[in-house]
Amino acid sequence: MIGLREEADGVSFEVRVQPRSSKAEINGVHDGALRVRLTAPPVDWAANRQCIELFSRKMKIPKRAIRIASGASARRKRLKILGLGIEEVKNLLGALA
Repeated sequence: MIGLREEADGVSFEVRVQPRSSKAEINGVHDGALRVRLTAPPVDWAANRQCIELFSRKMKIPKRAIRIASGASARRKRLKILGLGIEEVKNLLGALA
């Protein structure tokens, strides 16, 4: 199970990114973080952009509502979903599993 953190402007959670994968997908939970496989390489923010696009498409929310709160250059990142409550994010993430 992933740990959701409610903050003043949204809800954040951790993801573990695997760049240069054969397929872009959200693939379960690993060590308290969502495992995300991306086809993009980890250069020039390409993997971060694809991560935001993937969550935007899967959760059916606009890309502007998703931010990388920390870990932009690391495999383990904290994503923040802006403007939603913890129950809404929990339901959206539950639909992904």
